[in-house]
Amino acid sequence: MIVSGLRSGRPAVGKHAARRRSSRAATTGRSVIVNQEILQERLFEALINGDRPGARGIVRDAGRCGMSPEEIVATVFWPAYEMVEKLFRADQLTVLSHNMATRLLRVLVDQEASRFTPTSSRGRTVFAVCGPKDADELAAQMAVDLLEREGFAVTFAGGGIAGDEIMAHVQESRPDVLLMFASSPSDLPEIRRMIDLMREIGACRNLQIVVGGGVFNRADGLAEEIGADLWATSPTELVQVMIEQPERRAAADQRTVGKKRKLRTEAA
Repeated sequence: MIVSGLRSGRPAVGKHAARRRSSRAATTGRSVIVNQEILQERLFEALINGDRPGARGIVRDAGRCGMSPEEIVATVFWPAYEMVEKLFRADQLTVLSHNMATRLLRVLVDQEASRFTPTSSRGRTVFAVCGPKDADELAAQMAVDLLEREGFAVTFAGGGIAGDEIMAHVQESRPDVLLMFASSPSDLPEIRRMIDLMREIGACRNLQIVVGGGVFNRADGLAEEIGADLWATSPTELVQVMIEQPERRAAADQRTVGKKRKLRTEAA
């Protein structure tokens, strides 16, 4: 049995119950405090039901309560996205509801990102790719939008790109950072091969390799094992570590070059 796009075994989030709860969030010069969890639950329900007017209304509610577009993306959109993906992987969400959710959220992300207030340039360039699915690209879009807002110059190529093509572009354009965000399990062998090869031949010695989200959130230690310089579980954390640790590189004993480590099957 399917109710509101959810397979039986998980109750749907109730709109009226959510509205009855107190909703408060800290804002400068205001006493009103928005409960972000309530916004996340309301948005999740609107997304999986394809309720476009309802979803836009929730975003307006968040804005009226003092949340900036950046805060809405980081603290409302991202958790709602993670909830959708978690339930879909567990076969508790229909394909129909998953598709409606990801496409509607993509529209909302585009709209809020256009309202970001950019900061001054940090003088660092980022070439970003992601997993092959639409949902992977949605996650990566939130990450690169927030990075761009924080002054990084970002080029985003999406997913489904061959490793050799990625490496050729990196060697030609010489970005400061190669970001692989929201990668899928099927991407892991190619990611590992690229990292190992670049380390082995000494290509782009100053390049920082950053991973996060997707499969790397589902296997502790995988990012470090695979030889990444930095990793993060969310767009907010990604921005923070890339700002704070631009010089960090993987230690020699961390890298997988020349080793026969088996990639973790639990990442699948």
